[in-house]
Amino acid sequence: MFLLLARLSEAFGPSGDEAEVRQILTEELKGRWDAAYVDSMGNLIASFGRQKPGPRAMIAAHMDEVGLIVDFIDDDGFLRFKKVGGIDDRVLPAARVRVGRHRVPGVIGLKPKHLLKGEEAERVVDSDDLYIDIGARSKAEAEERVRPGDYAVFDTRFQELTGGVVTGKALDDRAGCAIAAALAVEELPLPVDFAFTVQEEIGLRGAKVAAERVKPDFAVVLEATTCADFPDPKARRRSTLLGQGPALTFQDATSIPHRGLLELLVRTAEEEGVRYQWKQTTAGGNDAGSIHLAAGGIPTVSISVPCRYLHTPRALLSLSDMAEALRLVRALLHRVAREGVPSL
Repeated sequence: MFLLLARLSEAFGPSGDEAEVRQILTEELKGRWDAAYVDSMGNLIASFGRQKPGPRAMIAAHMDEVGLIVDFIDDDGFLRFKKVGGIDDRVLPAARVRVGRHRVPGVIGLKPKHLLKGEEAERVVDSDDLYIDIGARSKAEAEERVRPGDYAVFDTRFQELTGGVVTGKALDDRAGCAIAAALAVEELPLPVDFAFTVQEEIGLRGAKVAAERVKPDFAVVLEATTCADFPDPKARRRSTLLGQGPALTFQDATSIPHRGLLELLVRTAEEEGVRYQWKQTTAGGNDAGSIHLAAGGIPTVSISVPCRYLHTPRALLSLSDMAEALRLVRALLHRVAREGVPSL
């Protein structure tokens, strides 16, 4: 799972251009699935255990990451851009990026501080003030390698830190993809469709199409979620804590989990000795927001890996939290295979 996470983290895959991530997952799972297809949105749907009895599950994890899209190239060869997904403008200046089909290296630039005067020097950085510098000296030179509509992502090498903590870009949600891929090759107790979805970061779009197509009896979303255990004397709620197990959600901005399935998930964790925690905030959302509304309503829960510094060039997570998330979703599938999908 570690090596796959490293490959996935470094892959190029902003919302709307997830092909490289999809290819890595295809290489990992091809020959092991019963059937697979890529739908018109770009979701990769891979079916396992088709001949097995029991309720049909969908395990969802999104392939896309936040990024940028080039919308204008100026006369001096600098690339102006818009954000794709929720990126804090403060993390953009001086970030390394890769741009477009040729993965052109670049740096996000801004006017140097020693040239700022008065109010301009005090103003908070806005993404409209920024640009991508690829070293081109003119618009014509830049257009030889980049064009408007090209995407850019952070250029970050995946690394292992101390204490089983890793850092890299796009851990939201390449962590979920890696967990799902690890689960897929195990002996599953019931039929499972793994949905590696697109465009989650810009509106949970791919998941809606996937769920309408698959029509599972229940769904589990594997995600990365906000970890707020960094130093902050004013913090009352720390959302989740690194290294304390995957987070379960009782509500977020896009969904309330199916109560019966959530209670079964909690009971499973406690009886199996899987460490877990409750997410203490209700902000944000994930693919569960689309899935639970699809196909007349699908019982859905989320299992999320706590992650520091989401949507930045360098996020952090604990490998132990990923391992516990894998244990929990595996145990849940076996429990549902024995007991069925619980009612509300």
